[in-house]
Amino acid sequence: MFQRVILGVVTAAALAGTAVVTQPSSAAEAADASRHDVVQQSLDKLATGNSFPGVLATVRERGGRARTYTAGVADLTTREPVRRDSRVRVGSNTKPFTATVVLQLVGEGKVGLDSPVEKYLPGLVRGAGIDGRKITVRQLLQHTSGIPDYDEALADGYLKMQHTYWEPREMVDVALRKKALFAPGAGWEYSNTNYILAGLLVQKITGRPVAEEITRRVIDRIGLRDTYWPGVGDQTIAGPHPRGYYKTTPNGQNVDVTVVGPSLGWAAGQLISTPADLNRFFTALLDGKLLEPAQLKAMLTTVAAPGLDVTEGGRYGLGIATVPLSCGGFAWGHGGDIFGFETRNGVTTDGREAALAVTSMPTTLEDAKRVAATLDTALCH
Repeated sequence: MFQRVILGVVTAAALAGTAVVTQPSSAAEAADASRHDVVQQSLDKLATGNSFPGVLATVRERGGRARTYTAGVADLTTREPVRRDSRVRVGSNTKPFTATVVLQLVGEGKVGLDSPVEKYLPGLVRGAGIDGRKITVRQLLQHTSGIPDYDEALADGYLKMQHTYWEPREMVDVALRKKALFAPGAGWEYSNTNYILAGLLVQKITGRPVAEEITRRVIDRIGLRDTYWPGVGDQTIAGPHPRGYYKTTPNGQNVDVTVVGPSLGWAAGQLISTPADLNRFFTALLDGKLLEPAQLKAMLTTVAAPGLDVTEGGRYGLGIATVPLSCGGFAWGHGGDIFGFETRNGVTTDGREAALAVTSMPTTLEDAKRVAATLDTALCH
């Protein structure tokens, strides 16, 4: 990130957590400041009201200039501002990391993308209309397997299991109590269970924990210094971070869920990161720094994904999705929701990057659209 501070003096804007900008001295700098103001105003608007206590975003323009913006507060009790180096739980933005490792194993000849899951996890995937002998690895990563989500585990209320530890096989077992959503390849439906199975596949093939493989093959390889997988039993967020909040209704009470057992997400949603690191990851991925051309092409081959997000027209590849833009075209990204935080992000092939985090999940469709619109503003202005 690049921010200007005259003579080392920390301005009121910096103390408030907003991006720091000097007085523009040319037409080009004035235009840059105008773009900055639009992005900052959109974050300020998002943090207004009772929906999102804190907001954090990192944006990079085509020329390589990066800025990190904040709005709102990091803590509803102390009212301290959001720090620009804050880490957050990124939820389903973990899935592209997991998919990348699976595709690396495909490139190494250790996994067949169109081989049945049964080959790697024999006897595990069995249920009503669910048969691992007929479901491929590609269909897991693409969400076209027809395997239901394990979300019924939350039926009795999230707060009751906030500190519960889950083994991956337990989540798979919950999902397999349900009937298949459709025959393999006959539809598209987002299911976290697909990525729990992908994580188990990684462990079976490598003989190592999926957390270790993601760290070695992705995080360390491209130098993501603020991204990590919490260890077993670790319910905290290391380093600077805002508080995460949870409520079930728009006007409900905000419950602090910063300290939480993240195992319910595992290979589908356990990572902690920053908006800046998410930008670095997706840019490195698209630049071919993590996958060979054949595997990257497979990852970016998309299918229609009805109901993927509040933005219409999104499509899904293998752990990555398209994000339609109001200024034309689309960005590549994913997004993630986990209790206490939501992240939305996108990078374009012409060098624009934006990643946004809010410190509470939306409780209404309108709020979800507001987050998506703020990301769009960051990429299009």
